[in-house]
Amino acid sequence: MKVGLFLNTQFPEGTPIAARVPEMVTQVKAARDAGFKSLWFPHHWLTYPMQMLAITPIMAYLAPHAEGMTMGPNILILPPQNPMHVAEESATLDVLTGGNYILGLGLGYREQEFEALGVPLSERAPRFNEGIGLMKRLWTEDKVTHKGRFYSITDAGLSVKPTRPGGPPVYIAGQADVSVRRAARIGDAWLIVNSSGLSKTEPLMKTYRAALAEYNRTDVTDFPITVECYVGANNATAFEECRGPLQYKYQAYASWGLEGRRSISEIPFEDFARDKFIIGDKVAVKEEIARYKELLGVNHFIMRCQWPGLPVEQTLASIKRLGEIFA
Repeated sequence: MKVGLFLNTQFPEGTPIAARVPEMVTQVKAARDAGFKSLWFPHHWLTYPMQMLAITPIMAYLAPHAEGMTMGPNILILPPQNPMHVAEESATLDVLTGGNYILGLGLGYREQEFEALGVPLSERAPRFNEGIGLMKRLWTEDKVTHKGRFYSITDAGLSVKPTRPGGPPVYIAGQADVSVRRAARIGDAWLIVNSSGLSKTEPLMKTYRAALAEYNRTDVTDFPITVECYVGANNATAFEECRGPLQYKYQAYASWGLEGRRSISEIPFEDFARDKFIIGDKVAVKEEIARYKELLGVNHFIMRCQWPGLPVEQTLASIKRLGEIFA
């Protein structure tokens, strides 16, 4: 069982972001030194008034500090982008990380992003499927000719091939049966985002494992889950310490129109967090991690330990305590 850090690259309006970049470096180093095995980054466009660093530059900037940790997006929104561009950037990042890059992909859901990039939201699933197939060909073949529904390329190859043979592993996110079956069929892992709660995730895991068996995917060994996690010094005060930043984050989700995410202010915070977030002292968090592992069979916990507004000192302390839990 291993732990990864989902790094916060989002900041409230008015925050001087340049001054916060060294704090991100400190978090990466703290996670590396605490035994974290992976490093992950969020992706969105047009998040005003929330400020957010662009994903590819910040991944490349922080890669030297990860020193052997696998790293990648959690998740890169593929359908509005040209897969040839994503394939080249992913190959470059695979080279820069010494073959330690993982490409986490998702469909996306924000109408505003798709409209701005000139892609209908209704086309996201077929674009996703075609794009992944094309990227895998570009990573493995010297020259590719492809005439698809959305993308065309004629007798051309990438500017750089990935370090890892076959290209970086592709982890596919999704919160519906069709999405997890897609992950089982063409992905190297289903990248669980547990923001909908265990009541939805547990049956989806059963669907995923059944699909793995159906497709004879005995090569899949990583079962990652992304969870909001805060490890405080005191179980009685942990919820209050992270309440404000988590409320800010999930109110932003609600304003972006993510289906099924009620505003966090509509119900008591502890009720909203139950079976979605892991919050408490080291004893309580360790017990919750064991419960998630037993219920889902996950073996890779990707923990987001900071949200817009949470002081870096609290984040670093939470990272250190998590490392001690997984040691």
